[in-house]
Amino acid sequence: MNKVLTIIGPTASGKTSLAVNLSKKLNAEVISLDSRQIYRGMAIGTAQPSNKEMNGIKHHLIGTKDPSLSISAGEYAKLVIDKVKDIKLKGRVPIICGGAGLYYRAICYGIFRGSKSDPSIRERLEKLYNIDPWRLMRRLRAIDPEYAAKIHINNKKRLVRSLEIFEITGKTPSENFSDQRFNPTINLDLYTVRIHRERNELNKRIEKRLDFMLASGWIEEVELLLVKQLRESKIFPPLDSIGYSQIKSYLKKEINYNLMREKIIIKTRQFAKKQEKWFDKEPINLTVDMGHMNSQLISNILYCLMKDIT
Repeated sequence: MNKVLTIIGPTASGKTSLAVNLSKKLNAEVISLDSRQIYRGMAIGTAQPSNKEMNGIKHHLIGTKDPSLSISAGEYAKLVIDKVKDIKLKGRVPIICGGAGLYYRAICYGIFRGSKSDPSIRERLEKLYNIDPWRLMRRLRAIDPEYAAKIHINNKKRLVRSLEIFEITGKTPSENFSDQRFNPTINLDLYTVRIHRERNELNKRIEKRLDFMLASGWIEEVELLLVKQLRESKIFPPLDSIGYSQIKSYLKKEINYNLMREKIIIKTRQFAKKQEKWFDKEPINLTVDMGHMNSQLISNILYCLMKDIT
């Protein structure tokens, strides 16, 4: 199998621009590797690339899933693998691009066979979390203390998912991840380029992007989603993610605009730092410092490197 070019990095680092520039040179299509961009109706808050940013390049797994539906890393990885096959069958080059560390790990090491979701189990666990998150944490500590030590009590998504995996498979999360590493199903042969920016530069980009998103109607987007959620009597889990959660508090008049903006910046910076730490542990072929060269120049260099191995 030819190498599949994968571009990873923290939020707001410039991954999309690089992927688009490379795609034009390699006759490629881009497959998103993002846990939130896959949802419909969340284009602004998840920073889904606009038609202008896509610049005529076909993008996949963006705005395709209803926000009431959850998706596991394993399920997402299967979607990515299928898209890679489809793109290659058309005689084009797939480029995977995103910042979801868990999803990246799934396409690196393969998917454990128990990587499934059960909406009824997840909904029940989410309701229990909303009542008493420590009840779920105590349960996870009892069945898998090693994995529980890696999860913060405020990380609702990971805590609920850990117990969901246990109820579906009968195995602890640690056992399942061990199976994933040593008994993988289909995985991809990746050539991974990691995007890096200095912390101060990245923080400025995060702040600038946030102001653009707010000016583009992010608050109005959240209002529409809340109305849709109420009208359909459904729960939209992505509305608990960074930015959406703070905007909901603003709309409830629990915080003012300036505090909302400040909280989103802090949370996004913390998330970017967490992404960097995650990628420190993952297999990387090449790290590119975006602060010293522009995207066009870097894409020219990567094109020379990738044209014979993709």
